[in-house]
Amino acid sequence: MQREALFCALLEILRTISDKGKVTIVLPSEDEVFVDHSACYFHDSVTEKLYVFTLSPNEELEYFLKRNFKYFTEEETPGTLLFLYSAVLTRSMGKVRTDLDSAKSAPLTSSNHEEGSLMIVTLLLTGRATPYIHNGVVNVGDESSYAVPQYGVLKRCMIGLLLWDIESASAAVNQSRQPGSRLKTPNYPIWITSCTGHYGVIFNKNPDLLRNYHAESRFDVNYYSCSGHQILMTIDNRTYNEQALVMLERQPITPESTSMSGKDEGGGATSPTAVSGGGGAAAGGGVGGASGGVGGAASGASGGNDVVAKEESTLNTPLQRLIHTKWEEATISFHVQPSMLSYLFSTTQ
Repeated sequence: MQREALFCALLEILRTISDKGKVTIVLPSEDEVFVDHSACYFHDSVTEKLYVFTLSPNEELEYFLKRNFKYFTEEETPGTLLFLYSAVLTRSMGKVRTDLDSAKSAPLTSSNHEEGSLMIVTLLLTGRATPYIHNGVVNVGDESSYAVPQYGVLKRCMIGLLLWDIESASAAVNQSRQPGSRLKTPNYPIWITSCTGHYGVIFNKNPDLLRNYHAESRFDVNYYSCSGHQILMTIDNRTYNEQALVMLERQPITPESTSMSGKDEGGGATSPTAVSGGGGAAAGGGVGGASGGVGGAASGASGGNDVVAKEESTLNTPLQRLIHTKWEEATISFHVQPSMLSYLFSTTQ
């Protein structure tokens, strides 16, 4: 089943990149060398020995890939590099340079992270090696120059992308670097993740999760890191939804609000806005603590501080912040020791 899933994934990626055109696949030769060793090119035992095949994206590609699947899966073969070359050549070098915004002269493999370039990820997910992950086209310029178009994600993706790093911790910077909805809300509940430079994958087993509001209220997701670690977590959006509805119900009825309500009914349903809950509970807790006396209040405060400190150590983990880029008000329960969360995204692992 795993081999079949991998085969179908490679097939779908190449078809997406080809955009109904020809697909190029490279395979290694045994001993034949096609590029001489020189000052411009140093042999790596792979690149100089490649056969290049051009195929139609339908039955011919499927048959060819199935017949030569071993070159992409066996341990002694450079399967990942072969597939990367195949993806780039299928897109074509000229289009890849255009995708990368050649004015910046940024190579495809340019990255601040050891685990790989974001442009390679966007090539495999969207079919275009774009460094821009916003929706559609954004024109960027100022008063002294013409606006230059930046081509982001042009259509909704099958597989999504979630991104969080320390440099984007501030709200303004984080928002500008966040993927658009075409990556955040893909067709299937599967996301490639980049968290503080470490890649992984998050998925839910229900293919209709993102199409069902009730299913998305509370659900489990699995996280797998490139280092082979697995984390199961529960994402709960119910508290946020309930608080939003309660706050809307508590709003006083005025002629203005009645008028606005009428407009909403005529124009369709509106989604609840974000609400920060917990104020009422805090006030109630304060009254209870005061009735218990000074000693009881001090003891309660001490115990409460310990709980808050423990919660903050979990809330501030990179994985928690990554999840909140998609589900902003969700309560997240990790079914793993907190030490594992710290280890996963440390720079010394």
